Amino acid sequence: MEKKPVRVCAQAGVCPPRICTIDAPCKINLHLSIGERRPDGFHSLESIFATLALSDTLRFECVGNGGESVLSINHEISHEPSGDDEADGQIIPQEENLVLKAVSLFREWTGFSSALDIRLDKRIPVGAGLGGGSSDAASTLLALNLLAGQALPMEKLSEMAAILGSDVPFFLYQGAAFVSGRGERVEPVRSPEGLWVILVKPPFFSDTTCAYGLLDEVREGRAAGNLLADKLSKETLVWALENDPGTWPFYNDFLPVFLSFAPLRNDRRGANAGIYRAILEDLRKAGASFAGLSGAGSCCFGVFGTEEMAKIAEKELSRGKNHINLTFFLAQKANAILEY
Repeated sequence: MEKKPVRVCAQAGVCPPRICTIDAPCKINLHLSIGERRPDGFHSLESIFATLALSDTLRFECVGNGGESVLSINHEISHEPSGDDEADGQIIPQEENLVLKAVSLFREWTGFSSALDIRLDKRIPVGAGLGGGSSDAASTLLALNLLAGQALPMEKLSEMAAILGSDVPFFLYQGAAFVSGRGERVEPVRSPEGLWVILVKPPFFSDTTCAYGLLDEVREGRAAGNLLADKLSKETLVWALENDPGTWPFYNDFLPVFLSFAPLRNDRRGANAGIYRAILEDLRKAGASFAGLSGAGSCCFGVFGTEEMAKIAEKELSRGKNHINLTFFLAQKANAILEY
């Protein structure tokens, strides 16, 4: 059914904010079970999402009416061209950036017409399975909703988020959640507390579309064999989350597929499989209670029980070529900063 625009305006006599600065945290998938491809082309999934303190930051400034949105991006993590077309393509052209797409959709649905000067400080690695672009889009919707001077209900924001991408709805809530459907069904759960996380991003990207295609190929060819894990119930997943991470039964359906390639000559997938194995082994040796892959890769993570242990592990793991971040779970979303 066609969605009718919801026109919003500032309340009479109330001066709306002029500037909104908001963080856009990354996420990891503590658990990711992928179902069959749906008629709409998406895959059904069941997952435990959890946001981390590592975040991008967006600043929106209203600079008049009826103007364009100007986006400037400050990359705080270096991107050195690899000579690989697929990898270098992870630098997103502005017209494809989800921030600008979110602005356009919000304008269409609400009639919000202010010209915007937007700055994005980018800290979340791209092509890593950490949801940086999706988080940026969700934070854009939240910020514009504040700048519009009258809040839209979360239901409407969630509808817009689902249009922008499968992971976007989750980032409207943040914290931790059981996520299902194609990503649009979000049920908040209690976030892990007192735990530290080390993110290890290898020197290659992972293309989500290609990863899903590979998963389908393996399954259709019946070559997966023991690659398919027994499905865990929502109750089991939520209950496990409240226990020691050393007992977590979580898994990621992409990981055994990625690890199944032999290191053959001129086969980058085989080389990447060896890198994934080494990262996960190093995390466990460094004392991680749980280690896994986030999303469709390429970032791996380890969960540590204490900050001291995590900092020692960070120092050990930083000796290689991988990009390392030490962070922690967010229990709730950060407040936006408004200026008038």
